Amino acid sequence: MSRTFTLVDALALRDLQVYLSRATRIEEGSVRLISAGGVLAVYVAVIYPIGLLDEAPTVLGLRTFALKETDGFDAVVPVRSLLERINRLADAMTDEAADVIVTLPMEVNTVTWAAISPPKGGWVTHTSTVSGLLDGVARSGIDEVAEAVPASTGQQLVHRVRSEVWGRPIDGLEHVPAGGAFAALSLGFLGDAPADEVRIYETGPWTRLTTSRGHVLIKRKAWTLAR
Repeated sequence: MSRTFTLVDALALRDLQVYLSRATRIEEGSVRLISAGGVLAVYVAVIYPIGLLDEAPTVLGLRTFALKETDGFDAVVPVRSLLERINRLADAMTDEAADVIVTLPMEVNTVTWAAISPPKGGWVTHTSTVSGLLDGVARSGIDEVAEAVPASTGQQLVHRVRSEVWGRPIDGLEHVPAGGAFAALSLGFLGDAPADEVRIYETGPWTRLTTSRGHVLIKRKAWTLAR
């Protein structure tokens, strides 16, 4: 039986469309969808380690959407396939207030980052930061990666350079690697004004950056913890 979820209206569909479109520009892999209690949590991977010796942090984007149904599921599907279905639905919409039923593509079972689940509770509030700081860190890192990685460079070297750049801690934000800033900028989570607040929470090895537009979840390597 095909698995589906029902968004509340066309606005929610287009919001999900934009989010997934941004995600595919970073990583054309998979998306994890968790439905529970009438809420759909949509996780995308921005940065994650490949292999045991990879020192990159795990950096995930998260958006939530209201659903009509309350049935629960946890599925990992190809992000491109899901986006294509959403694009077709968006093109065919005639009633902006109508429910939108989305059918999931076939699931995949080989996505390593999707096996890592951020905790639901226990988050401790830390001093917040601002959009302008994260925007500057992200753009500086993007320029550094572009300069260090020629177009003809092999994929292994590309990943190593990105891991080094995005794994560095941000000055003044002890447990936030630069990859968190990159995710917030790339997924459209930062506010339009440089002074817009970005709230920071922590629990164990996890850090969460939260704005009104979404969340960035960061799982640090154990050896980077400085408690």
